[in-house]
Order: sequence, then structure tokens, then C-alpha cells
Amino acid sequence: MARKALIAKAKRTPKYSTRTIRRCWRCGRNRGYIRDFDLCRICFRELAENGDLPGVTRSSW
Repeated sequence: MARKALIAKAKRTPKYSTRTIRRCWRCGRNRGYIRDFDLCRICFRELAENGDLPGVTRSSW
């Protein structure tokens, strides 16, 4: 879980657009972020395994 200060800092508009910090809406993690789903990799995997993300299926080859 991210600290409240870091979450508040990420919500501010940055001076430059490249400094935008994207965080997972579920846990607040900033690393391993997947933009298409607005989730981190860990939360994405949990929701995909439970079938809570529509259109996401497991890959097999």
C-alpha cells in the first residue's frame, strides 16, 4: 500500500507531462502498471484469474 503522501503527490499536476505518476486504482502501486486496465500486474493477475476482467483470457500455446 502506498503512503498517503506519495498518493497525494501523484495526484498533483506535474510541471512536465513526462513526470506523471500512474498508480493502480486498487492498491496504489506505481511499478508494473498496465495502462489499458489502470492496474498493476499483481492486481491484474488476481482479477483475470477470477474472471472479473471482461475479454481477458489465459494464453496457451
